Amino acid sequence: MIDIDGAIGYVVAHGDPVERARLSHLRTGHPAPPEAVERIAAGQMSEGGWPASADGGVPSIDATCYRLAELDGIGALNSPVGVQALQWLAAAQRGDGTWQEHESLAGEAPAWALPGDPEATLYQTSVAGFWLTAAAVEIDPYQTRTPWSEVLRGAASWVVTQLRPDGTWPSFLAAGWHAAVLLHQQQFFYESARVQQVLGDRLPDMSPADVASMAAALRRVNLGDDWLLQSARKRLAQTQRPDGGWDSNEGPLFDVNTTLTALRACRS
Repeated sequence: MIDIDGAIGYVVAHGDPVERARLSHLRTGHPAPPEAVERIAAGQMSEGGWPASADGGVPSIDATCYRLAELDGIGALNSPVGVQALQWLAAAQRGDGTWQEHESLAGEAPAWALPGDPEATLYQTSVAGFWLTAAAVEIDPYQTRTPWSEVLRGAASWVVTQLRPDGTWPSFLAAGWHAAVLLHQQQFFYESARVQQVLGDRLPDMSPADVASMAAALRRVNLGDDWLLQSARKRLAQTQRPDGGWDSNEGPLFDVNTTLTALRACRS
């Protein structure tokens, strides 16, 4: 069993004000105070996205998805700031259904965001599609009215063409769980199930941070048979530290963030 109280205590003891605001949102469901949203909104460009660096001149897909994740953590994904970003993200989709960074960012982009790189294109398309999906489901869980329906259908249709016959994908591990959510919500159920099976096979070798991120993503949609989500939660129970936290992939400074992600993954 996961020690929820221990994880909460760890965040309270080691988290900064923003991380404690995320914890408060997780525990109460109430949005964070306006100043928390304003902190994230700082640097947002007039187009709606965020630049890759403080002096950047064009919005970045990767940076904008990162800020959307921050807004989501405090319950502000569909706030005016978030909606402006989501609208820019939808408008930035390419004609073939993909997302890529602007070519001017090639010299500074990390491996997962290199413009023109096939692995990065699949990753960015899966992540951008995931955030638009998460926002749409939050607005209407039953999807009787779906914002960005054509955008999401185009993204999912392209992602399907990239899957190998065995369900694997030619990109980074995290592309898998973001794609699984996008595909499932666009009714590519078979393809999503194949991706989930591959993720299940890889689960024993995943880091605690990757397991937490995967589980937090999967719980955003109703998968029906949530065997992978349940397996991920069991894995989190096995990897929780005695102090209540989980190890991040980036070192101790990010352990609170991973612990918050794990808490979100375990929320009913």
